[in-house]
Amino acid sequence: MSENTRDYDLIVIGAGAVGENVAGRAVEGGLNVVIVESELVGGECSYWACMPSKALLRSQAALRAARAVDGAKQAVTGDVDVAGALRRRDQMTHDWDDSSQVDWLEGAGIDLVRGHGRLAGERVVEVTDAAGVVVTLQARHAVAVVTGSAALLPDIPGLRDIRPWTSRNATSVKSPPASLAIVGAGVVGAEMATAYAGFGTRVTLIARSGLLGGMEPVAGELVAEALEAMGVTIRTGVEVTSARREDGDAVLSLSDGSEVSAAEVLVATGRVPRTDDLGLETVGLTSGDWLSTDDTLRVPGYEWLYAVGDVTHRALLTHQGKYQARAAGDVIAARARDLAVDDAPWGTHVATADHRHVPQVVFTDPEVASVGLTEKQAREAGLRVRVLDQDLAAIAGSSTHSDDYRGRALAIVDEDRGVLVGATFVGPDVAELLQSATIAVVGEVPIARLWHAVPAYPTISEVWLRWLEQYGRPTPA
Repeated sequence: MSENTRDYDLIVIGAGAVGENVAGRAVEGGLNVVIVESELVGGECSYWACMPSKALLRSQAALRAARAVDGAKQAVTGDVDVAGALRRRDQMTHDWDDSSQVDWLEGAGIDLVRGHGRLAGERVVEVTDAAGVVVTLQARHAVAVVTGSAALLPDIPGLRDIRPWTSRNATSVKSPPASLAIVGAGVVGAEMATAYAGFGTRVTLIARSGLLGGMEPVAGELVAEALEAMGVTIRTGVEVTSARREDGDAVLSLSDGSEVSAAEVLVATGRVPRTDDLGLETVGLTSGDWLSTDDTLRVPGYEWLYAVGDVTHRALLTHQGKYQARAAGDVIAARARDLAVDDAPWGTHVATADHRHVPQVVFTDPEVASVGLTEKQAREAGLRVRVLDQDLAAIAGSSTHSDDYRGRALAIVDEDRGVLVGATFVGPDVAELLQSATIAVVGEVPIARLWHAVPAYPTISEVWLRWLEQYGRPTPA
């Protein structure tokens, strides 16, 4: 073996939060692990997504919350301090310094090789560093691809030429632009419209088919109302046909013949897998494709190859990726020790809650928190469903929260089994209601049993009691 070749039990390509969890669990299982990273250890979530975006949103959310309560609103004498909000964002990202994350790897006993990793055959990864030096890593047992996803730039004439923002630019900006056009109204588009409108930027949101598609319609409706109240212009039913720069501004031509001009353009139209320069072709897979896996996160047909997180296209959320990572790290370690993982206790070595039980929060104002199936998805799955729909403003706890609380809560019930299969909350601070719904959905808790889970008064959680009252009392045995 040459001095530039190293052997490990497991090679993890990608040191984001998901990759860290795969490596950590495998080390706990007794394996010798190396992790490969070409950017910052901690990845997208820590530096360009979850953490910085929530930091940008929090200052203005706290200000709006204070203004919604008599006695507090009189004390609010100014607008959001943009410099302060950006300073807090910088603290959250440690000024894009990953030293603390590297320290964690060292403390966990995980080796780090910096550089771009590519598969070079079965169980072989070649890593090229910034100076062009190549290190060859050989895996005794497994390679895990945890490279995540990147922003999709649609093939629109002139779009690349105007140098549009992706979500990375939006969350790492040094100063907000005077105007911003956002193409796409999913989670990123809606959250960044909220953030930049709160900073005083003139925002235009181009939503071809409405806001927050795939969620319950009420979520998009209430978020759209709030954004418009903040001064956001929402253009629905149109799409961008071309783009150009004119006198410094970006100009977007729309399908209805109109145009939108803005200092910057944020493209938030979806994600693509980071597999285009990964060497997949050296092992018979297609470069640039999503990687399909079974529920142990192993790529079918490859006993040594695993894929975890966004790159699997199962659920593009950090918490779901970390959930997959725990399963993958455990199963890789168990298989390396020749344990019968397929006969392990329920749930120990498999990821099944990323199919129909996925929780998600959109940190707009109002927040949207959902888990499981929407009504449409449940009906398309062939379930006999009943929808429980409650006005959160009618809950006693809402009146203590703010003087003009607005929100809705929908529960989707599988009538044949008597369990919840989905829930959606829309309103201020509803994110904290989500875990109780997630437990009810994932745990398939019978509705008859939920009557004994008594919500505290006066809290917004009392919506659970209102749902049960709407559903009706259980029939005595």
